[in-house]
Amino acid sequence: MNLLILGATGSIGRHLVPQAIDKGHQVTALVRDPANLPATYPQLRVLGGDALNSRDVDDAVRFQDAVIYAIGADQMGKPTTLFSDSTRILLEAMTRQGVRRLVAITGIGAGDSKGHGGFFYDQIIYRFFTKPIYEDKDRQEELIRSSDLDWTIVRPASFTDRSQPGAKLRVFTDLRGVTVKSISRADTAAFVLEQVTSDRWLRQAPLVGY
Repeated sequence: MNLLILGATGSIGRHLVPQAIDKGHQVTALVRDPANLPATYPQLRVLGGDALNSRDVDDAVRFQDAVIYAIGADQMGKPTTLFSDSTRILLEAMTRQGVRRLVAITGIGAGDSKGHGGFFYDQIIYRFFTKPIYEDKDRQEELIRSSDLDWTIVRPASFTDRSQPGAKLRVFTDLRGVTVKSISRADTAAFVLEQVTSDRWLRQAPLVGY
């Protein structure tokens, strides 16, 4: 599969690229600075460009079978429109190029996942650091939901650097009584890649974590 990854140099993207290649995908990465992602795999094409530039995004989307949106925030605690603006540009490009499959990573704190991350995340991290980011991710999710694409929104719990031995990945769309505190970046990437070729969570927004 020809797979475009936006956010390939981010904390999740750095796991997505090698995992996608291991699965046999031909990967295109649109990055602002190609020096940050050396093309060390024959199956990897690195394009320099900006996710907020419609021409760059159009060029990257062309001839793809699916897109993974993994762009992260550069700054915490400040209002942003990065996610909604870049998603609007992406959706328009996918429509023009006839690319239908989109898997977008938002996170716990978006939409109805707000309040399900445990006391420390909900009352400290979200309240004082990530709330402005998730206000824009709410706008981003609404844009995706309003599109006619074949989308899945993945909402990972708070990130850890390592998988937890023996921890079982849980997936929820019914969040009543649910608290999900953590997930590794590698396990997030693996779950996201599964959705590229699966309709299990089509047009749904699963919350994932341990």
